[in-house]
Amino acid sequence: MTQIIKGGNLPLSGEPVRVAVVCRSGGPGTSEVDAAALLVDAGGKVRGQEDLVFHNQPEHAGSGVRLVGKVEGDDGAVGDWLEFTPRRVEQAVERIVIAASCHGGTFGEVAELYLRAVSAATGAQLALYEIEDATTEEAILLGEFYRRDGGWKFRAVGQGYASGLPGLASDFGLSAPSGLPAPASPAGPVPAPGPVSVPVMKTDGPAPNTASHPAPPAAARHVPVPASVPAPCLAPVPVPAAQADGPAPGATPSPVPTAASPLTPAFVPLGPPLSVLLERRNDLTERYGPEFPYFEYAGQGTEDVEPDLTLTDGYVVVDVMREGGGLIEVTSGAMHTRHWRNVLSSRIPDLHGMGVVYQDQDEPLRLRVHASGRWMIRLRPVTTLRPFDGPVEGFGPEVLAHTGPETDVRYRFQGDENKEGSFEVRLHRRGGHTDSVCSQEGRGRGSGSMSQGPRLLAVRAAGGWSLDPRPPGSNFWSRR
Repeated sequence: MTQIIKGGNLPLSGEPVRVAVVCRSGGPGTSEVDAAALLVDAGGKVRGQEDLVFHNQPEHAGSGVRLVGKVEGDDGAVGDWLEFTPRRVEQAVERIVIAASCHGGTFGEVAELYLRAVSAATGAQLALYEIEDATTEEAILLGEFYRRDGGWKFRAVGQGYASGLPGLASDFGLSAPSGLPAPASPAGPVPAPGPVSVPVMKTDGPAPNTASHPAPPAAARHVPVPASVPAPCLAPVPVPAAQADGPAPGATPSPVPTAASPLTPAFVPLGPPLSVLLERRNDLTERYGPEFPYFEYAGQGTEDVEPDLTLTDGYVVVDVMREGGGLIEVTSGAMHTRHWRNVLSSRIPDLHGMGVVYQDQDEPLRLRVHASGRWMIRLRPVTTLRPFDGPVEGFGPEVLAHTGPETDVRYRFQGDENKEGSFEVRLHRRGGHTDSVCSQEGRGRGSGSMSQGPRLLAVRAAGGWSLDPRPPGSNFWSRR
């Protein structure tokens, strides 16, 4: 295993190479690190957007450089892998620049960041370069593979960019697309390629001038190398902690029917205080859903619930809390028919989820709960939903209020405890009509688009998720 310090260079044999940007996952709420490559000509510039390989453009057709995907080790090390074969690289390409971008934070918050290059044929370590001085950067030029005397070499660079991947790419001639702000300049110029007289250190024995440079992290020896193209792997989506508390002082929810079975303090968390739960949080009008008194009902097993509420046409929010595990299904139906519509369905243990039902004023509202164990439902107006006016994250089924303009939506889905399960986002329009925005089976990420509000955004998820609105058409840099 060969470790190299900033400015150092190493010769390569020309064999197929795999390169990983590696960091240690800090768990929920930590930033996600992505690898990228820029194919640069003799003038130090890319020829166009096609010379950037990153999460939205994972392969370069002409030179065979491709983004393989992420692999996560048991010790928490996550490697985002690229691969290429030097002999396949077009003659017009003089350098392959390896970069990393930080999604959702800065590199000063990332633990144990380093670049690792291995032989794609044997898995033997070719180079290891550790970043130790990152602070506010959102992108870092880690190193570069460059032509020298008919062969290839690797050089460690370590140039940071507070302006992120767009700023880094701009230095190589790739301007931000129309409609996006121009990136700021980096802290300093990118050094020109070439050999540098820096001692090369071996990790399996002492080397000169090693006192100020620590040994590579243990994860460098254990982060798995992909044997084939893996499914993309995401950083964990934060799971908000529920709060167990009762009605806030002064709150007067009414009516509250007698529960079918008594609730105990050991029951599922009841969420925010009622004073918070029932306050207006969005710009939806009563045309989208009626205002009505708060309603709460607790039961056990399978029961029909017929709230004694007078409602006009519109949507009603249904909070669902369930103790224990297993499947719980909540449906709504008209009194004179046997047609039931799904409101919520989940297997999440100790669920605190949310669904929505469209109510016709000519029919009394009727809900059917099918579950084992104890549960509670709460009904409240749609004006109490949290708005989708910026990045949001959650766990399990939820409903958001969208009152803004047409927008693109980027999503990440963490999956259940086995990184499986389904994820879907649906738009609910006036009159009870729905449209699908996006869907996903198993852990993954993607994007969709939403029409202009007002709309209700119903998330059906088996685990953690996040949604991020983006201006329409800004999809080159925005993660898809």
